Amino acid sequence: MPIFCKSNCGNKAVLKRPKTSDALCKECFFAAFEAEIHHTITTSKLFKQGEKVAVAASGGKDSTVLAHVLKLLNERHNYGLELVLLSIDEGITGYRDDSLETVKQNRDDYKMSLKILSYEELYGWTMDRIVAQIGRSNNCTFCGVFRRQALDRGAKLLEVDSIATGHNADDIAETVLMNILRGDTARLSRCTDIRTGGSEDSIPRVKPLKYTYEKEIVMYAHYKKLVYFSTECIFAPNAYRGHARAFLKDLEKVRPSVIMDIIHSGEQLRFKDTVKKPKRGICERCGFVSSQQPCKACVLLEGLNRGLPKLGIGKKSKGDRMIANQEKEMALREKANLVKNDF
Repeated sequence: MPIFCKSNCGNKAVLKRPKTSDALCKECFFAAFEAEIHHTITTSKLFKQGEKVAVAASGGKDSTVLAHVLKLLNERHNYGLELVLLSIDEGITGYRDDSLETVKQNRDDYKMSLKILSYEELYGWTMDRIVAQIGRSNNCTFCGVFRRQALDRGAKLLEVDSIATGHNADDIAETVLMNILRGDTARLSRCTDIRTGGSEDSIPRVKPLKYTYEKEIVMYAHYKKLVYFSTECIFAPNAYRGHARAFLKDLEKVRPSVIMDIIHSGEQLRFKDTVKKPKRGICERCGFVSSQQPCKACVLLEGLNRGLPKLGIGKKSKGDRMIANQEKEMALREKANLVKNDF
């Protein structure tokens, strides 16, 4: 016996929504999916009429669906936004070079201008070279830090009012779990925010897909026949986030609502006044937002350029000792060369 769409449109259901367990036809699923994102945008007041918004585009399912839906809602509900695509080329052979071709396809399909910035031009390094130096244990630290700042640099260059990222509900729930397991109260206190940044010295980032399930994003892209890049980063399997993701998937099998439960729990967390929170300021070296001096990106870059790739990994005191030891060794070598030249 056929199952009909729960919205009573008369059509046969073709899917079951992971978020609500409703049986829906394709058109009703599209309508519900888009309406929920529109609701998130309007109730959270993510955009203002006439703003220029950069969509962080990687070519993956999240950013592709985000670009598609933002363009559609912008036209349908007259947001009055100027949408542009901003992509970061980390320099990962066999991964990012291929995904950027998908981004270019998105540019043509959605009639949006595209700006691509590379780690090579910004920092003088590619992730391939960084991994050759650091190995695969801490490579995601470099990539995450550089990518966040690269987006800020690109947004400033494009003179946009905000950056829309493709973080979905699963991503945010994973981040809550990671920050709890690491005891990172600073990040835990803001990881569920739908808007971050936005001070006088920084460009805000918004998450229109905050309450959207990853499975539904995949289903939407599939039934809409959107073009996206689905290969995982070749350096990602060892990432700490992967363990949080596996744990979350196991929980979801037992309790399907666990993703939203974790997000709502994160939103309700309160911290004692005695808990230290880092103050966001401006890096004295690069001029971009940071909660430390110098910023993490500058410390990591200094380590790479000094031949001390682990300089920015771990506590600052450890990095200071590494620099002191290197300078001591250089001084001893220079002294030895002077003595040698005297003879």
